[in-house]
Amino acid sequence: MSWQSALACWYLRRQFRPETLKPRINVEKARALTAKRAWSPRVPRGWRLRELYGPGDAPLRGEWIERADGAQAAQTGATVLYCHGGGYYFCSPRTHRSITFGLATRADAAVFSLDYRLAPEHRFPAALNDATYAYRQLIGNGIAPESIVIAGDSAGGGLALATLVALRDAGDPMPAGALLFSPWTDLAATGASIRTNDGLDPMFSGPAIALAGKVYLGDTPATHPHASPVYADLNGLPPLFIMAGSTEVLLDDSQRVADNARAAGVDCELEVWNKMPHVWPIFAPFVPEGNRALERAATFVRRVTSRASQPSSAMSMV
Repeated sequence: MSWQSALACWYLRRQFRPETLKPRINVEKARALTAKRAWSPRVPRGWRLRELYGPGDAPLRGEWIERADGAQAAQTGATVLYCHGGGYYFCSPRTHRSITFGLATRADAAVFSLDYRLAPEHRFPAALNDATYAYRQLIGNGIAPESIVIAGDSAGGGLALATLVALRDAGDPMPAGALLFSPWTDLAATGASIRTNDGLDPMFSGPAIALAGKVYLGDTPATHPHASPVYADLNGLPPLFIMAGSTEVLLDDSQRVADNARAAGVDCELEVWNKMPHVWPIFAPFVPEGNRALERAATFVRRVTSRASQPSSAMSMV
């Protein structure tokens, strides 16, 4: 564990986790703090940022990070449809540029970061509908499904997996794969790590997870497979690559999905990184483990979009 990672954990434990110990979620405060603290890395040399936040930009409302020379993913390589985290009620594509910029440059892929609608103004299935519509629009724009990877972190990781399930259920063509950083896949908060890692996780308290789920779900049952894909049938999904930290309260959300995917015959790789905080790639380039995680993620993107993959389901402790 690097000193940079230890510093990130120290910061989270003192600045973020105390908010998760409170009996109710203050949506407005979470949004305000995130907007205030968000920093935007410089657009990498040779790349450009294209922001699409106008009322007429849906279903592709969000932002592209793409090559400055205008090369199109439909012709030259991979495209990543990215779903940001934030409990379905805060954060945005802007807050997650350290991941999307880093993933684009390392995978040599165009990345579209989706600005999906947030709860509680827009509860389930608004985010899911936005993600499925965005995927269909990418295909409608000429991008081949086999060149697309759906990715996300935390709530966005759960959303990415739920999008796969919803697309399969609707008979849509599957993308090349899905990349999930610390995914939140069980909004019912029944995983064993909710209890066993409570106090070890520097970012979340265990009881906060179920509270956050209610903000997004409203009256929808927490076990709905399109909201909590740990309860979904995963047959027929493309390859999955999952990363999680060993002390996360959401660790079991990753482990159970990996077990279910393998049981369904899905090519699934799960990496459990020792003592890494929730969604640690967001701390790149400051945290070296974040940089290494993005390199691993980019390797997966290149592998599945090149159709040169070798199945792997081994779990490792990094």
